Amino acid sequence: MGSVNIKQLARELNLSAATVSRALRDSHEISSATKQRVNDLARKLNYEPNPSASTLRSHKSKTLAVIVPEIANNFFSLAINGIEEVARQHGYHVLIYQSHDNVEAEASFIKSLLTGRADGILLSVASETVNEIHLMDLNKQIPTVFFDRVPDGLNTVNVTTNDYESAYDAAEHLIESGCKKIAYLFALNNLLAGKNRLKGYLNALKDHNIDLDDHLIITCGKDDINNYSLLKDAISKYQPDGVISATEELVLPCYEICQLLKINIPNYLKIVSFSNLKTAPFLNPSLTTVTQPAFEMGFKAASLLLKLLDNKQVEPGDAEVLNSVLIKRGSTAVK
Repeated sequence: MGSVNIKQLARELNLSAATVSRALRDSHEISSATKQRVNDLARKLNYEPNPSASTLRSHKSKTLAVIVPEIANNFFSLAINGIEEVARQHGYHVLIYQSHDNVEAEASFIKSLLTGRADGILLSVASETVNEIHLMDLNKQIPTVFFDRVPDGLNTVNVTTNDYESAYDAAEHLIESGCKKIAYLFALNNLLAGKNRLKGYLNALKDHNIDLDDHLIITCGKDDINNYSLLKDAISKYQPDGVISATEELVLPCYEICQLLKINIPNYLKIVSFSNLKTAPFLNPSLTTVTQPAFEMGFKAASLLLKLLDNKQVEPGDAEVLNSVLIKRGSTAVK
C-alpha cells in the first residue's frame, strides 16, 4: 500500500480533512474521543506526516520573532539563548529585533511582523511603553508571549519572575545587615516589573518599622548622564547606608560615585542589584545580586509560544512566574 495521506484518513473515518489535521496536531478544538479515533487509524495505516507539504499548506515561515530592549544586557542575551534552544529543537529560525527601549521602534517592528514574516512573537516591552495601542489585542492578530517586561493591565500570556518577593527579600537582607536608610533606584517605572519591585521595597520597610524617606526613592530614566547626576546628589546629600537598584545598568555608576566620594562599600554603603552581570563576583567588592532565571525564562516563553502555534490551549491571562535568587556577596557583607 502506498503512503497514506490526510484525505484517505478522513474518508475512512467519515470526517473532514480539516478535522483530521487538527486532531493530529492535538488541537484543543477537537474532542479527546475524535483524537483517539484519528490517531488509532493513523498508527494502523502507518500514516507519516509530510512536513514540507504541511509548511506550504499553512504558509508558515517556521520563524519566531524576538523583540527585546537590548541584546547587550546580560539578562536578554541569556533569555535569547533559551529561546534559540527551543526554536532549534522544533526546527524554527529566530529573528531578533532591538527596540532600544523606544516605543515607536517596537510598534514598527510589530507592524512589519504582522505581514507574515514570523509565525509568532516573543516580546519584552520597551520601558516607556504604557499600554500602547499597538499591544491591544495583539495576541488575536499573531500568537504572542510576553516575558520579563510585560504590559500592565492587558490580558496577555506572560512569563515573569517574582519581582515583588525578590525586592522584599533584597530590602530585608539590607535591614538584617544593619541598614536603616535604604535608597531605591527606581527604573522600569511604567512596567509591572518596576512597580512590583518598588512595592516589595516599600512593604519591607513598613514591615520592619523603618520610616520612608521620599528623597531616597531615586527615579531614573534612559539618560545615563542625568542618572549619574541624580545618584551622586542623592548619595552625597542624603547619605543612605543601603542601596537597591531595580536594574543592573545603575550599579556601576554607584561603585564609581562611592570611589569618587571615598565611601567604603560595604562598611558605609551596602548595595544589592537586580542583575545577571557575569562580572558581579569580580567587582570590588563583589556585588550582591537578585539574579533572574533568564535562560529558563526564554525557554519557557518559547515553549508557550510553540503551544499557541500548535493550537494547544493557552488562555490570555495565563502567566508563568519563575523565582529569582538572592546571591549574597561582598557588597552587603557585615563588618
